[in-house]
Amino acid sequence: MRIDRIEVYYVKNPMISPWRTAYGEDADIYSILVKMCSDEHSGWAEASPLFAPTYSPEFAYGVYHLVCKMFAPLIIGKDIESAQEINNILSVFKGNPFAKSALEMAWWVLKANMEKKPLHKLLGGSSDEVEVGADFGITDNIDELLVKIQGAVSAGFKRVKLKVKPGKDIDVLREVRKNFPNHTFHIDCNSGYTLDDLPLFKEIDKFGLAMIEQPLYHMDLIDHAKLQKAIETPICLDESCNSIYAAQKAIELGSCKYINIKPGRVGGISNSLEIIRMCEEAGIGNWIGGMLETSIGAGICIELATLNNMTYPSDLFSSDTYYKKDISFEPIVYSSPGKMKPSQVPGTPYLPDPAILKERTIFSEVIELSE
Repeated sequence: MRIDRIEVYYVKNPMISPWRTAYGEDADIYSILVKMCSDEHSGWAEASPLFAPTYSPEFAYGVYHLVCKMFAPLIIGKDIESAQEINNILSVFKGNPFAKSALEMAWWVLKANMEKKPLHKLLGGSSDEVEVGADFGITDNIDELLVKIQGAVSAGFKRVKLKVKPGKDIDVLREVRKNFPNHTFHIDCNSGYTLDDLPLFKEIDKFGLAMIEQPLYHMDLIDHAKLQKAIETPICLDESCNSIYAAQKAIELGSCKYINIKPGRVGGISNSLEIIRMCEEAGIGNWIGGMLETSIGAGICIELATLNNMTYPSDLFSSDTYYKKDISFEPIVYSSPGKMKPSQVPGTPYLPDPAILKERTIFSEVIELSE
């Protein structure tokens, strides 16, 4: 297919309340939206690395600049018959998986629309419904957190993820386990700890968690392998598994027992598919993570969650979980307690409402061939 036009939007999406983690908080989610066009067909995608380089070295405006000024001009006007061709064109650039994924994922959705297939069918997904979990950031007090957990448990979510940071970990887990002794929990450390905290992690072993997500340095694989050998609770990699190469090394080193797949973090859908395949062969579990995307990005994640080797409920949420108003005409909703359905239409059903897109757009640019 010939890529005729690429529209890029730098948008600010206000949250209902700030999202707090070990690296700070975000009151608004800054995303890059990409619309890729070929003839009368188009596909939308989203990259959401956050406003500042706190989750990873990438940040939203940097992604916008790279896509507009360097990456999209190399793709416009070319006949692209596979997502791997986009990866090959962009391979000269080191890192920057979120920026690369914005274009690569848009190609996949465009392809699905052209072939009149739901995206998950094009990807080989087989599930008609996917399991999802509840996820809570760091709260001001434990009572507030317990109320939120009770709401998730009562609503039928089979697992709950808790953000922690030094000073808000053991005491939180103690109270949570006292009130919910049998429910499935895991914690997300967002790289907030080091191997010096091994005594703390041995204490955490006593709480029977499903996993500990990204406890150590955001680029580390070696210390995670050491920690995994020293504790009983499974480790899940997030930030430090940012490529196929990193996943290969994590598997070789024994750095984890789960890898959370975020398509933006690993460079797109093709890389996600390969990492899932590698993990399944190695007996490493997967689930789909999120970056608090709008429905455009989250809709793609739902499609990925239909693939094999999703051994744990994914981080996927209804539109009204974090946003008073999502950006698309059609919001993301739960199909039943703790479950969501993938697309039943070509591509995904989540297209931006032009009025909301205009309201939230800070910068935009169109890349197309000059006459």
